Amino acid sequence: MIVSLSVLLAGAPALAAATPAKPPPAAPGYDARDPASLVALLATMGAKAEVVQRADADVKLAVTTPAYSFGVQFVDCDISGRGCLGLAFTTSSDMRHANLAQLNGFNQTSISCRVFQDQRAKPHVVYAALLSPRDTREEMRRHIGVWQGCLVSFGAFLADPNGFLAAAP
Repeated sequence: MIVSLSVLLAGAPALAAATPAKPPPAAPGYDARDPASLVALLATMGAKAEVVQRADADVKLAVTTPAYSFGVQFVDCDISGRGCLGLAFTTSSDMRHANLAQLNGFNQTSISCRVFQDQRAKPHVVYAALLSPRDTREEMRRHIGVWQGCLVSFGAFLADPNGFLAAAP
């Protein structure tokens, strides 16, 4: 017996047509889409960030902390280098290597951290996020927390790729 979709849906409750609640506006003076806001936020967390390149619609930052260094690339920015639509945290390792099969295995263990190999076979890890004018400092702190988790996983993976992958769910 074939039942049409309209018959099945006729008895189903209607989806709520109400407008979803608006998230609270971002704190005054903070704009996650502005690289300067991330520079200031990282300074409160003991890190130093500076703009190292502006090209086309991208802004690149170099970030140093007491433990490590990494880069941040803001993408699809307006002509002033603000109003960016996304960002990517990234770093690489000069000391450890993994083969492509191992890198692919890592990518299968993580939904937020992505690894790849550059032309010199150097492994990189990346975490990317879309940005909104409503993003708050706390949301950016969460992105930074996810990035820190990526760094921990990347380090553990590079220390023993086969062991890391064998223990992965």
